Amino acid sequence: MDKSFLPENFLLSTPTSERLYFEFAQPQPIFDYHCHIPPADIARNRRFENLTQIWLAEGRYGDHYKWRAMRANGVPERFITGEASDYEKFLAFARTVPATLRNPLYHWTHLELRRYFGITELLNEESAPRVWAQANEQLQELTVHQILQKFRVTVICTTDDPTDDLAHHQAIRTSGLSTRVYPAFRPDKVFAIDQGDAFQSWVEGLEKASGHSASELAGLLDALRARHGFFGSLGAKLSDHGVPFTYSEPCDEAEASAIYARTRSGVKPSEAAALKFRSFLLRFFGELDADSGWTKQLHLGALRSANRRRLAECGPDTGYDSIGDWPQAEPLGRYLDQLEMAGKLPKMILYNVNPSHNYVLATMIGNFQDGSIPGKLQFGSGWWFLDQKEGMEWQLNALASVGLLSRFVGMLTDSRSFMSYPRHEYFRRLLCNLLGSDVERGEIPNDVGLLGNLIRGICFENAKAYFGLEGGAV
Repeated sequence: MDKSFLPENFLLSTPTSERLYFEFAQPQPIFDYHCHIPPADIARNRRFENLTQIWLAEGRYGDHYKWRAMRANGVPERFITGEASDYEKFLAFARTVPATLRNPLYHWTHLELRRYFGITELLNEESAPRVWAQANEQLQELTVHQILQKFRVTVICTTDDPTDDLAHHQAIRTSGLSTRVYPAFRPDKVFAIDQGDAFQSWVEGLEKASGHSASELAGLLDALRARHGFFGSLGAKLSDHGVPFTYSEPCDEAEASAIYARTRSGVKPSEAAALKFRSFLLRFFGELDADSGWTKQLHLGALRSANRRRLAECGPDTGYDSIGDWPQAEPLGRYLDQLEMAGKLPKMILYNVNPSHNYVLATMIGNFQDGSIPGKLQFGSGWWFLDQKEGMEWQLNALASVGLLSRFVGMLTDSRSFMSYPRHEYFRRLLCNLLGSDVERGEIPNDVGLLGNLIRGICFENAKAYFGLEGGAV
């Protein structure tokens, strides 16, 4: 057995696993149906000045995995989101990398250095100057479009607010880029009805973007429909919500309208009223997606901004979120049933960040499959803290045990970085190792045709068929 680090058969523990990966999984293009990379960088075909800018970054598009590891390693914030130079930040990360052994960051870091730059040297404080120089030299000749071509990315779906004018997406459509890039509708800020001035300001932005007055609930719904339609005019077919649990309390339009009116007049709603309003809107969005033939994504269970002092200093989405523990089964089942009873249940992907809910979601989707299409409801890939070896294996095993693994739409990057495409490779190796190990134990047939079709489907073909998005040439 090859005991070198990241050998050719990395994560592939049997001869069958190797054959399945190299023959069926590796050749597949990438269909990245959910991510957070900035469309502006694609539109202008950005060329990054150095490794920090593409790998660590700042603000909304920073790498939270790296930032959390650096903080855990005692790195001061000035070298993470602060005023330190790009090189100083890179050195701080390089010093942290040896401390990440057995954290997926250690694998991802070195896979990315190899796949992007051909750098096989281990990253640490001593090697950092050489890695910095080698990577930066290649980055001068490596644009965003070239990265997408290099990794054979056929489709990207970004994550976009309804108030976004999508000008960057319109520019991408005329840029000549072979990868097809679509917006995805993420209206979560409308749920923040208890956030005072921030909510009022967002509604004003929605009014401006849509051309509809939102002084009353009917106008708000018209504005949201208009923006949903505008996204659709640019090819969008996915929406997304990141919520702690599924909002599904009973609330009709009259009650939601009264709650909204009081809020717009400056009265902060009670927690119960806010939940009812969110429930009404989430059901509205589900019906909107069903009417449009879109796929809805629900990301459930994250506890966000736990550290209030750091939230005040650094802002949201800077690495101070964790796994939450809300009950999921009852509110999720109630929501799906509400849409089903109305004949408005769209295609839907459910993601959990708490692994204790794996079987909740894996069994819940079975309650609402309706025979209209294969895998209408999906138990999504291991998300956030679970998009690592153990978490992805848990998700694959749970889905296979109580559902149909063969209909799974596979991996996504969910990333803010153009350096994350090797995560698809990581997933594909794990998938092939699970199946290959089953073959070696005599638990599934050693049928190359059967296994090859399953792997091609999970890695690419299922997503292509499920989402109905036109992909670019690869």
